[in-house]
Amino acid sequence: MSFDGIKTWVFDLDNTLYPARALYDEIGERMTRYIERKTGLDTTGALEIRERYFHQYGATVVGLMRHHDIDARDFLLDVHEADHSVLEPDPELRALIAALPGRRIIFTNGGGGHAQRVLDSLKLGDLFDQVFDIEDARLTPKPQRACYERLLDHCGIEANGALLVEDTMRNLEPAHELGFITALVGDVHPAPLPAYVDYHAADVKALLRRF
Repeated sequence: MSFDGIKTWVFDLDNTLYPARALYDEIGERMTRYIERKTGLDTTGALEIRERYFHQYGATVVGLMRHHDIDARDFLLDVHEADHSVLEPDPELRALIAALPGRRIIFTNGGGGHAQRVLDSLKLGDLFDQVFDIEDARLTPKPQRACYERLLDHCGIEANGALLVEDTMRNLEPAHELGFITALVGDVHPAPLPAYVDYHAADVKALLRRF
């Protein structure tokens, strides 16, 4: 691989720049408790719609707005008020990102200040020019095409010359259709990979070491 033609580096956040499991266990629990409080469902029912809305809409918050009249901002602030101190900086990752030429952007379905807190905990905040989250996307999550179009417009970038790094394969297809170069990170994926995945690596550091 080479840097040729890449002017903008767009990174997903959770499970891409860091393993989200420790933090997401708490966030998931907070989501379930929030849904219980607001809907009156028991834990089983709250967990069921939490997962169903995530898979149906790309983000649980979208289903909660549509079907339960829940305030999205309140939900996002509440569930992301998790203990980010469980995250540890990675000096090698920092060095690899710092070496990338051009603009660097975070592109996440998270909200409520989650991305900024994660970046601060990882000591990466100063390396990124912009964060584009689900609130910037007007609550239209990946993989909906409109989310990517709003990213391009909001950040003033062109898909041609931008690389999107993601751990979720379905989020790469609309990006590729718009002209992004795409990179998938993660260990377990079907082979052969679909044509809309340009590069694949076990993790983001393994990907960036190739450049």
